[in-house]
Amino acid sequence: MKFTIRTKKDLTEAVKRFGILPYFENSLSGFSIEEHCAPSAWFSGAEGVWEWKGPVIREAKCAYGKFFEKKAAFVSMEWFYDLANYRRDGYDFDARYEDGLSSFRDRELYDLIEKHAPVLSKEAKRIGNYKKGGKKGFDTIIYRLQQQCYVIVDDFVYMTDRFGNEYGWGVAKYTTPEVFFGKTFADKVYRRTPEASYERLLKHLKELLPRESEEAIRKFLG
Repeated sequence: MKFTIRTKKDLTEAVKRFGILPYFENSLSGFSIEEHCAPSAWFSGAEGVWEWKGPVIREAKCAYGKFFEKKAAFVSMEWFYDLANYRRDGYDFDARYEDGLSSFRDRELYDLIEKHAPVLSKEAKRIGNYKKGGKKGFDTIIYRLQQQCYVIVDDFVYMTDRFGNEYGWGVAKYTTPEVFFGKTFADKVYRRTPEASYERLLKHLKELLPRESEEAIRKFLG
């Protein structure tokens, strides 16, 4: 994979071109934004890839979340159908819960996000009473829901000071793929078997990363 990210347009085009693009360096060599980002766009003090996450999500209409190796990645709509189908094992969330494959705590947070989507993480914590003296485990549950592709990041919102200046790292707004992508997602996500979706993902990554072993790619896919 040969590309360099210098601008927001470069990042948007890379997401569309590769379909799956992890943010940080991972077990697959050269398969990340971090490894292909120009120094000027990687935490240089100027606007860069961190600030472009929200705009790229909107402009590329792609999924973003912690999908691989507990790290964030962009996944285009085309490939997110298969990733979600595989990770969900063909279950929508209601069916997964009814079959005893998700806990009540997962159900509780999923329902909250679905009802209020898109919702800021800090607002979700307030509504759900995930605070000192209240419920615990928000970060663990929200990660698991992303890993299973039931929850994704809609955008990032920056807090502002009294002068209107933005500060901080940006607060994630969570949603469900069904809300973010709409009826199209619900109609297409389960059109294949989970096994067929997995094989499509495997083939795609093998084509993108011909030097990587199939074993390494399978491990990455989870």
